[in-house]
Amino acid sequence: MKRRLWFLATLGFTALAMAAPATYHPAVLPKGSDYFELRDGLANSRRTFERTHAGRVVFLGGSITAGGAWRQHTCDELTKQFPGTKFVFINAGIGSLGSVPHAFRLERDVLAHGPVDLLFLEAAVNDTSNTADPAHMLRGIEGVVRHVRTVSPQTDIVQLHFVMPEHMADYNGGKVPASIVQHEKVAVAYGNPSLNLSREVTDRINAGEFSWDQDFKNLHPSPFGHQLYANSVARLLNAAFAPPLAAAEKPHPLPAPIDPTSYFRGRFGDIRDAQNMRGFTLEKAWRPADKKGTRAGFVDVPALVGTEPGAEFEFSFEGTGCGLFITAGPDAGRVEFSIDGAPYRSIETYTRWSHSLHLPWAVMLDDTLKPGRHVARVRIARDHDAKSTGTALRVVHLLLN
Repeated sequence: MKRRLWFLATLGFTALAMAAPATYHPAVLPKGSDYFELRDGLANSRRTFERTHAGRVVFLGGSITAGGAWRQHTCDELTKQFPGTKFVFINAGIGSLGSVPHAFRLERDVLAHGPVDLLFLEAAVNDTSNTADPAHMLRGIEGVVRHVRTVSPQTDIVQLHFVMPEHMADYNGGKVPASIVQHEKVAVAYGNPSLNLSREVTDRINAGEFSWDQDFKNLHPSPFGHQLYANSVARLLNAAFAPPLAAAEKPHPLPAPIDPTSYFRGRFGDIRDAQNMRGFTLEKAWRPADKKGTRAGFVDVPALVGTEPGAEFEFSFEGTGCGLFITAGPDAGRVEFSIDGAPYRSIETYTRWSHSLHLPWAVMLDDTLKPGRHVARVRIARDHDAKSTGTALRVVHLLLN
């Protein structure tokens, strides 16, 4: 996929390279304890880096990863710690996406390109923004982790929880954000190191080290914010790589699934497999006529397109769940669907960002089906969100679990 960016880091990591408030010091912790848990650690990737002098490191996340300086600084830090190692750093970040779409695109965007030694995984911000049901947050993040570990038991995974104002409000109200609760369940069960940057930024702001408005500025951080993220990741790496290295590689254990319907068997289905179409056409290279924004990898690509109420198609699949990977733009409509001939249910595809962007969006239709063969029927409803300008449905991939 063209959206993937392959690169080798060339810039040297220097803590606090960007201007920062004088009261912020990365090694001074507001509450005396750090914000990461090492759990099973990173010994496997460290051994590979040191003994084979090669390594593949993948960054899987949303827009904060896709265009994030923290990622570049982390590449630099690894290059500094293992100067004789030839790294391939893979940016698998795509804006607007959380753990649910990550689970379904994992096979294509990450696993298809060879063994992964170290995976940095983030989705807490977009899961909070995009996913109303905490169960889907868990199914998405466990889907990624369990799928990776099933294919590659030795892969080390670091789960990162980035900050946003909603998280800060939760912490200051005595609650842990729902997405972080669900993601931490997976980190604990699978032994993954995790770093709670959301909690750290909240604590540091409360301690008066810097401000959100003037310094960190946004959930897409300022250069200072990205450097803070990188400094904290470097602390985790330093701690994880400090202990003596064991003599042999130790595959990570694969526990029973937390949720058997998690998306660890998730993959993309081909829209060309759609059948009994009425009112839908398969466009070879879809591009919006309204000139609104798009995301790379989701424009000038094949799409199953319908715009009128009543347009419909169906597809069959084997598994426990299915959905649609769509572009949800200003004219996104409401979808009605039936599984195995059951009564139709509806789901809205217009989002709060759709007015200005044809953004990639994962729509789960049903994810708790009995294992087996199923048929999904999808049609465009007559009603639509009051803010939408139409009833369009543009499907780029089928989602099959």
